[in-house]
Amino acid sequence: MAEQSPVTGTPPLQTADRVLNVLLSFDRERPEWGVTEIAAEFGLDKSVAQRLLAALAYRGFLVSDQRTRRYRLGPAVWHLSRVWERGGGMASLVRPTLEALAEAVGVSALFAVPDGVHMRCVAAADGATGPLRYYALAGELYPAHAGATSRAYFGMLPPGDRAVLLYGRPMARFSENTLTDPVRLEERFAEVRRLGYAYSEGEYDPHTAALAVPVLVGRRPVGTLSLAAAIEELRGRWEELASPLQQAAADLGRLLTPAHPRHVPPQRRDGR
Repeated sequence: MAEQSPVTGTPPLQTADRVLNVLLSFDRERPEWGVTEIAAEFGLDKSVAQRLLAALAYRGFLVSDQRTRRYRLGPAVWHLSRVWERGGGMASLVRPTLEALAEAVGVSALFAVPDGVHMRCVAAADGATGPLRYYALAGELYPAHAGATSRAYFGMLPPGDRAVLLYGRPMARFSENTLTDPVRLEERFAEVRRLGYAYSEGEYDPHTAALAVPVLVGRRPVGTLSLAAAIEELRGRWEELASPLQQAAADLGRLLTPAHPRHVPPQRRDGR
């Protein structure tokens, strides 16, 4: 029987954890890293950091700028995020929160994410009064300028980003309540930042009212959580419903927040 060689090197799980930590270190605040920076951040030998980054780049999770030798996230990350969201992963994650909210307040709840100049419903839960539509809400698109579901998200964007997305293009009128004047729209977006929620009646669907709040990951809006019902069911209740809606949105924000990478404490980076 052949003699087995002893297992040497880094245990597989530890190696996988290192790779995931490196990937998680790429974020909005730090979109680029160099080999030396990764080595220092995670207490790795520079050659180990180079191999990790090269392996991630080979598989498409990172791309390297040949001029600066720095790395950014690559197309494989985008592919996985699309598979997760479009394949129902996000809907499965948020649905229990929607169901609990809809049961508590008796009104249909829905979670939507940005999709160009629209918000797209990812998941919904029916309230005590039954379905809001005769068809599934998931997948429905809400225009950026019409209704609280969209306003709660777009109102949290920097004005310049919002202007690029919304203005300088035709805005359809879906009812007599639909706002298409940029000045009036900006006034309503300012209300979102001041109040923390948006309310609308008949702006997109003439018979439906909606109360919506932004869902934040850190300070960044990633979607909206809305309560929607016939106008007579929501009118006058927005102050009563705002608190449980905001609490549920905070719960969703925590669910959608990625784990922070484990960095090596500064005192260990210099060998002490």
